[in-house]
Amino acid sequence: MNSLIKLELVRALRNKKFLFFSVIYPSVLFLLIAGQSKTSDIVKGTGGLNLAAFMMVSMASFGALTAVLMGNSERIAKERESGWVRQLRLTTLPGRGYVLAKTASAAVVSLPSIVVVFVVAAVFKDVRFDAWQWGALTGAIWAGSLCFAALGVAIGYIASGDAVRPITMITYFGLSILGGLWMPTTSFPDWLQNIAKWLPTHAYAALGQAIELGNAPHAKDVALIVVYFLVFAGGAAYLYRKDTLKA
Repeated sequence: MNSLIKLELVRALRNKKFLFFSVIYPSVLFLLIAGQSKTSDIVKGTGGLNLAAFMMVSMASFGALTAVLMGNSERIAKERESGWVRQLRLTTLPGRGYVLAKTASAAVVSLPSIVVVFVVAAVFKDVRFDAWQWGALTGAIWAGSLCFAALGVAIGYIASGDAVRPITMITYFGLSILGGLWMPTTSFPDWLQNIAKWLPTHAYAALGQAIELGNAPHAKDVALIVVYFLVFAGGAAYLYRKDTLKA
């Protein structure tokens, strides 16, 4: 399994287009949205976070989401079509090893996405937190990305090579926008806010926002991320076994 993880990392790091959209693009969006903001620009309903701090967590989460969701889903669908997955089944690698390798390698690639946004926010918008908050923010957003890595694996097994990109893009942008990664959900109508607060991306961003305010993440948000992870991982494992029976 370790060899497969190394292979996945090398392939991801060689993909310049993937690296741009997962590492550079979120930082560019951060500067476009928060570039002209002032420290007095407080985001409504966040407990006192200004726009720069709010968007830093949102774009770091968005970058990690891009790395683990987009990378996993399309790559797995293409590997199934090309016969690579079938070849792996002939080795001693167990099915759970394949799923875990995909999830782990995606999580490693997501770390630069988070760090680059933090650096840009600190350098260009003078965002400042205590050392423990920076560490906790990095750990929470990184760990939370595993939920979407599992979702990427599931989509890769449920969609064909031709259909995987539109399905992934709809899921990707839908979760990002409705979950409040691009704009505060307080700007939504009440009925849409009620839906948004149950989405995994909303809970995901809320982990970092709580830490920015000096608090521990809310139990509800942690529980939602864990439940979604179990659902997505269980779905991925089921689809992998189903795909194995077809082969």
